[in-house]
Amino acid sequence: MIERAPIRAAHLGLGAFFRAHQAWYTQLANQLDGAEPWGIWALTGRTPTAAEVLSAQDCRYTLLERGPEHDLPAEITSVVRASDGTDPERYRTALGDENVALVTTTITEKGYLVGDDEHEAVRAGRPTSALGRLVDGLRVRHRTNQQSLAVVPCDNLTANGELSRRSVLDLAERVDQGLAEWIDDKISFASTMVDRITPATTAEDIADVAALVGWADRAPVITEPFSEWVIAGDFPLGRPAWDRAGARIVDDVEPYEQRKLWLLNGGHSMLAYLGLARGHQTIAEAMEDQVCLETLRQVWTDAAPVLPFSSDEIDEATDALVDRFTNARIQHRLAQIAGDGSQKLPVRFVAVQQARRAKGLGIGAAFPTVVAAWVTHLGTGEVNDSQAEQLRRELDEAPDSRKRARATLAFLDEELAGDDDLVAEVAAGL
Repeated sequence: MIERAPIRAAHLGLGAFFRAHQAWYTQLANQLDGAEPWGIWALTGRTPTAAEVLSAQDCRYTLLERGPEHDLPAEITSVVRASDGTDPERYRTALGDENVALVTTTITEKGYLVGDDEHEAVRAGRPTSALGRLVDGLRVRHRTNQQSLAVVPCDNLTANGELSRRSVLDLAERVDQGLAEWIDDKISFASTMVDRITPATTAEDIADVAALVGWADRAPVITEPFSEWVIAGDFPLGRPAWDRAGARIVDDVEPYEQRKLWLLNGGHSMLAYLGLARGHQTIAEAMEDQVCLETLRQVWTDAAPVLPFSSDEIDEATDALVDRFTNARIQHRLAQIAGDGSQKLPVRFVAVQQARRAKGLGIGAAFPTVVAAWVTHLGTGEVNDSQAEQLRRELDEAPDSRKRARATLAFLDEELAGDDDLVAEVAAGL
């Protein structure tokens, strides 16, 4: 039997990225000489399937770093328990445990959009969202041991710690004012920047891993060799030695968030919409298309003047991204990246436009192309974006490309919709 670390952390959302990133960093930290071991209790998001598969193999799994030329497997055992995250008994026990010092989350953009009646569901003990389950779990902690806890969101959102804090407090205030006051006093919320491309695992990947490691791992995770984690925040009850395992602890994570959102994530979204329109299926395929590659360079050129990094640092970052994006052995599918553009475009592109305007800079070359490519995508059968349904209906009724362009810009940002030059450029792109 493998000796497992004691459970000192919980995680909400047992997805591939968590297992390739937070669990992997914790594994590395646990293996360091003199480091205190930390075990993770991972709870699924919507269905129990991932927990059932992982539990059937004692919660150990293979992380496969897929480089341009070869694969490097590593066994991960930092996840000690995996459970159905919709089961109140499970998540309440995990979050209420006084030995659990922190909870990481991968809620994502739309996960913060909870229903107007979610506070009533929490009061009744039947929350329907990850955010509701987090508040419900903190309510148990408040009633039992009242120990502090660090919440560590790992989403591609600017100031994700503050967003998580505000969202939790807003919901908690509608549930119980006393609970909200205790959370405000006792619970810390770290901000993070996370980066590691982790495509969905395929049946072929599962077969490849089984042949490589010699056992039938049904829950491997495939990822690129590159990883980055930048963290700012307090950990009142401690944390794993993530900094010794490669994470960076800083006072302010915002510059790193902007660099990642505007260069990597913005580049991904652009390649997804333009690449799909041009018949490509993966990031690596789109990178072989000169039109896509040139537009990607334009995305980076537009963002560079409003990022707080030197030109040399920007060049180093974009050179690394080209290497990562052209790794054809990472099958990062454009259709997967294209989902939920209504939440992604504001932070990946509108924010760049706002920053450029604040500096007195022009529109830039990439933004109209990106918006036009997204609108084109919304007219296909590949859309996975419930928040954009209203916009799709408006676009269907718009009589010409100029009205379609203005409606789209108004959906993203009312101020941009008032820029006639920008409307004209988006209309021309359409």
